[in-house]
Amino acid sequence: MRYQISGKQIDIGEALQTHVKEELGAAVKKYAERPTDANVIFSKSASEFVCEATVHLSTGLTAQAKGHAHEIYAAFESCCEKMEKQLRRYKRRLKDHHRDREEPVELFGAASYILASDEADEDSEPSSLQPIIVAEMETKIPSLSVGEAVMQMELAGAPVLVFRNEAKSGVNVVYRREDGNIGWIDPQQ
Repeated sequence: MRYQISGKQIDIGEALQTHVKEELGAAVKKYAERPTDANVIFSKSASEFVCEATVHLSTGLTAQAKGHAHEIYAAFESCCEKMEKQLRRYKRRLKDHHRDREEPVELFGAASYILASDEADEDSEPSSLQPIIVAEMETKIPSLSVGEAVMQMELAGAPVLVFRNEAKSGVNVVYRREDGNIGWIDPQQ
């Protein structure tokens, strides 16, 4: 597994990097057979250290975790525990409910836009009906089953996930509803 360990405006020593590689590697290997790479970022927020970790699996799924503590090692341990819990749940779901995926998830390119909100006076007429585009970037749309899409959305902690349905080859959406359930949008072709 490839590691990228860095700090935002703080120095990360060799001992901490070695500790992260050993502990995160052991936690990930326990629940995921083929992790590809891990990105760990340490930062400081007021008096606390923050550790954010992202692990990419060969199946195309991504697990993310974040930990806070007053000491940098404790922040990493908190993050590592959350990562291990996510991967344990992921493996249990795969074992219990989903078929084994022998090939990596197929990804399709798509454009992603961030639109600016108009916080001006709401009574005034806009000069144009077109929204202002703040950012345009490239994103990937995975080809997954509905169950895998729900799992990926939960692992990423995202409120919504757009994916290509393997069964129907159409673009679908899963999202977390206000009542706590998962919604699935499957447009007719």
